[in-house]
Amino acid sequence: MASAQQVDGGSKPATELSEDELFDLLSNQRRRFAVHLLKHESETMEIGDMAEQIAAWENDIDTAELTGSERKRVYTALQQSHLPKMDRAGVVEFNKNRGVIEPTPAVEDVDLYMDVVEGKEIPWSSYYLGLSGVAVVLTGAVWVGAWPFALLPDVAWMLAAAVAFTFSAVVHKYYTAEMKVGEPEEPPELQ
Repeated sequence: MASAQQVDGGSKPATELSEDELFDLLSNQRRRFAVHLLKHESETMEIGDMAEQIAAWENDIDTAELTGSERKRVYTALQQSHLPKMDRAGVVEFNKNRGVIEPTPAVEDVDLYMDVVEGKEIPWSSYYLGLSGVAVVLTGAVWVGAWPFALLPDVAWMLAAAVAFTFSAVVHKYYTAEMKVGEPEEPPELQ
């Protein structure tokens, strides 16, 4: 799917991005931060306000502590590179002359869930695979009547497996909601 269609000699932003376009767009941290801001604010932003917040996130400081050069470096990169690229992809409408960025409907479709794995954590996919393996072994042990599984009724073990999956799903839902672009105050990779 192309990101823009020719209409009367101009380009009209598409409402959907292909997977390749989305990954290319989100391959840069500043563009991810810009998408996060636009989804969080869900309204038109001035490039100066966007640059200020992104510079603060990049330097891990409050916006009041920013130097002019920190802000200008981000402003220049957004104006010359990142926002034009996002405009061509149809995610934003960037008016360079006015310094205004307006999100398009396509920005709402950018739901990035980052499987952030820190330290000794394991990815959710591996967790669920392991939990499924435990459930299969438990089912087999209950089925053959192995001790100590024969001490409790079969329904108790089925309930234990159901509770384990339900609890895991609730925790996973909460965790991924915190990692959704545009939802929390800060971008997921800064939490």
